[in-house]
Amino acid sequence: QVQLVESGGGSVQSGESLKLSCEASGIPKYVMAWFRQAPGKEREGVAAIDVDDTLIYSDSVKGRFTISVDNAKNTLYLQMNSLKPEDTAMYYCAADGSGDYQRILSPDDYKNWGQGTQVTVSS
Repeated sequence: QVQLVESGGGSVQSGESLKLSCEASGIPKYVMAWFRQAPGKEREGVAAIDVDDTLIYSDSVKGRFTISVDNAKNTLYLQMNSLKPEDTAMYYCAADGSGDYQRILSPDDYKNWGQGTQVTVSS
């Protein structure tokens, strides 16, 4: 049974930082990713980490967000710096992607999802 539990969301001002965590249980090392979904918008991929630790980012967060994993703690992280109001969304972690780089930021490529954690950035 795969379980993913996110934490670390909150409300911050523009320019501030947050660090999200996703504790994973029941799975070996898989392709994992962070997604976000704002009200009325489709879920979009933010960052992914492949099994060989290759990091992939969407253009909208490149240079501001950093994805990492602590295998000893089975925890995925998303460090978010220089936050903007347009980063406001529910953030989800996902696991067990195919590793296909053409789809690695596509929500359709993932089998397991957490419940989400809300990030709100005010100007």
